[in-house]
Amino acid sequence: VEEQRARWERKRSRTAKELLETEHKYLEQLDLVVTFFVTILKAKGTLKPAVLEAIFGPLESIYSASHVLSLHLERGNLGPGLENFCQNLELYGHYAENLEQANKTLKEQLRRNKSFQRFKKLQEARPQFQGRKLEDLLPLPLQRLHRYKHFFRDLLENTSPASADYQELTKAEKSVSAVSQWVQDLARKRENSLQLLRVQKLLKGQKTQVLAPGRWYIREGWLLVVPSKGEELKRRMFFLFSDIFISAKPCHPLHPLNSNKLSCQAVYPLHQCVVDKVFGHTQSQGGLLSLSFPHKTLLLMSGDQQDINDWHRSLTAAVR
Repeated sequence: VEEQRARWERKRSRTAKELLETEHKYLEQLDLVVTFFVTILKAKGTLKPAVLEAIFGPLESIYSASHVLSLHLERGNLGPGLENFCQNLELYGHYAENLEQANKTLKEQLRRNKSFQRFKKLQEARPQFQGRKLEDLLPLPLQRLHRYKHFFRDLLENTSPASADYQELTKAEKSVSAVSQWVQDLARKRENSLQLLRVQKLLKGQKTQVLAPGRWYIREGWLLVVPSKGEELKRRMFFLFSDIFISAKPCHPLHPLNSNKLSCQAVYPLHQCVVDKVFGHTQSQGGLLSLSFPHKTLLLMSGDQQDINDWHRSLTAAVR
């Protein structure tokens, strides 16, 4: 038991030391943005307060919270340090919510505001920046949040439940996990919006509305449509979303405007769809899926069995 305790203590000391060292480095990098950008820009008035807020969000508050945490860690006051830090964790969620808009505003200001463009170049040329750009430093809080999650978990695993810090560590680990989940969900929503927009732009015309609230992109790919009357197989591109299944064919390659686009052939709602695998259960070449809708049955084929299995799984899950 004593040996185990000593092992825990060694691991815990190592993790606490690494947390403090990396916190100092993180603070140095945040300090570059706060000192050479936020503070000076406020004083000079190069950017309007609303624009400044749009680009940097709660970065100064995040910097202050980390500064207080590092002071507690230096004194070995892990519990009180974490208690104070957790009260400020929501700042990271708000920072993540703002980051996309921050990047847009920054690009816009660099395009339109020549004095800000010159100022940014001048600040980034300082030796302290070591060739880094403002764009490289803005995502730092979200990268740091990911590391906090691992640090707090490791500290908790190597702390005895009888320890004075155990309760604060448990709370800190839960709080960081909750905010991390919030940030991950934001990233997933953002990625999904980009996918919906990409598919919308791929389809010719505006008749097919891909962008819809609550709709999630799942997958896409080429499949062969087996016609009911023994005609030739038709190669079509299919897009699967959480509520609809879209079939599209390529536009004519010589079309002056839409040569690289797809023409929507049909939109199938999934709420009344039944998916069956006709063949492709054994180690055969490829497979065939049957999709039954109230007024239509689709037979879809692929020469790649893995592809058919993946489609079957995705379609079944989406319908369910």
